Amino acid sequence: MSDRNVLDRLVAWYSPVRALRRQQARRLLAYYEAGRPDTLRKQRRETGTGNDAVLRAGASIRQQARHMEQNYDLALGVLNTLVANVVGPGGIGIEPQPRKADGTIHDDLSREILDLFKDWARSPEVTRQHDWPSAQRMLCRAWMRDGEVFSQLLLGAVPLLSHNTRVPLSLEMLEADFVPLDMQSSRPLIEQGVELNGWGAPVAYHVYKQNPLSASSLVALGQTKRIDARNMLHLAHRNRIRQLRGVSIFASVMHRFDDLKDYEESERIAAKIAASMAAFIRKGSPDQYEEAADGSPRQLAMRPGMIFDDLKPGEEIGTIDTSRPNPNLEAYRSSQLKAIAAGCGPTYSAIARTYDGTYSAQRQELVEGWNVYGVLASEFIGRIVRPVYEAFIAMAVAGGELKLPAGVRPDTLTDAEYLAPQMPWIDPVKEVTGWGMLEDRAYASGPEIVRRRGGNPLDVIEQQARWLRAKEAAGVPPANAAAPASALPAPDPDEEPAKPARRGAA
Repeated sequence: MSDRNVLDRLVAWYSPVRALRRQQARRLLAYYEAGRPDTLRKQRRETGTGNDAVLRAGASIRQQARHMEQNYDLALGVLNTLVANVVGPGGIGIEPQPRKADGTIHDDLSREILDLFKDWARSPEVTRQHDWPSAQRMLCRAWMRDGEVFSQLLLGAVPLLSHNTRVPLSLEMLEADFVPLDMQSSRPLIEQGVELNGWGAPVAYHVYKQNPLSASSLVALGQTKRIDARNMLHLAHRNRIRQLRGVSIFASVMHRFDDLKDYEESERIAAKIAASMAAFIRKGSPDQYEEAADGSPRQLAMRPGMIFDDLKPGEEIGTIDTSRPNPNLEAYRSSQLKAIAAGCGPTYSAIARTYDGTYSAQRQELVEGWNVYGVLASEFIGRIVRPVYEAFIAMAVAGGELKLPAGVRPDTLTDAEYLAPQMPWIDPVKEVTGWGMLEDRAYASGPEIVRRRGGNPLDVIEQQARWLRAKEAAGVPPANAAAPASALPAPDPDEEPAKPARRGAA
């Protein structure tokens, strides 16, 4: 028993009332300071569920985020940076890896799948406005800006739809507005447009037949269709467990964007005013002031290098100093951009377009930022790319476009390596040297290095083999090959051999 407990027992034996007060005081002292009332702290609270918070503010935040994308260059730059680093210019790549019974990859089947997928990737969605990389970028942008995005898988024969590809699969990309936030029901259990089972798992999605924001949708206003959850892809930013709908990445930094935009606008106006130089005439004493004979105001035209030679006694010329540009603008803007970068995910240098510092500092920032991009890319792959690829394989087999060769394990037919954008190299010489050492020591494989460069190992090895054959056919020696002795010029027998230079000779 501790000394404190012994002391409490003695106090309780002597005075039970004082012992009770000691216990109450100890409990008060054990509180977290953040949970104690304080006149200096506002102690704002969120008392509802994640779904309650989205229901109250989700639509408003989504609309504000879209307005910022359209009207504020920095918000547009944040979205562009995220899309470029999460999906990349070529989209998330796919390297099929079906395996034989012995566990090795069936290369011929992998190439056949790639050929089929390239055909499908030319026209994967119902509007025919986007190829597969472009569709990925659109889905990623809507996910970041609106907080969520939907896409329906249309499989096989669909009325009034031509798939336009060898594999009968198309995507219908849907923005968040298509699934009504305010749609609630108890039988069946529907919350925010999502039909749930008893465990809270989505069973179906109730989707407007027409875009509710479009003026042309008045005929079908309020009409919804039920889409089975197996055919609906839903990618959302969720911060709470059991949260159904997503919230924009701008939610926590929206006020900073507004403040920074207003501040920059004020500084721009002030700079324009400062550029329009204004002058005034400081008058002397009243007895020295003389008005014009006709009572008209005096006109003093200003021009570069002019000298005022008609000032009245006691007058002098003064200019208005607006103290612009503001020397504190850059520091304030940088601090706000760092906070925005921390809240949204991209690195500060990427959104501020400021690339200074040492190699180590830049690489450290890039490594930390790329971890954020990697997490987002992993979620995008899991919710969009992988389900689409698995549906593509299923429909390719069902449609007879893909036939399984003998010896292929059917359970590995959808196995694939997904190639998200990889961290770029700051100093290529250092990066190549480091990766080369890792491969030489068997700490990394060649295919892994190719994937980290954003390439497909099958494509790279095939291109390299074709290139080497072409060089050999053209008589070009391999790179880094020493010139053979026969290729060197023969010495001239009449030329006197060179004498070794004496030490100190020029």
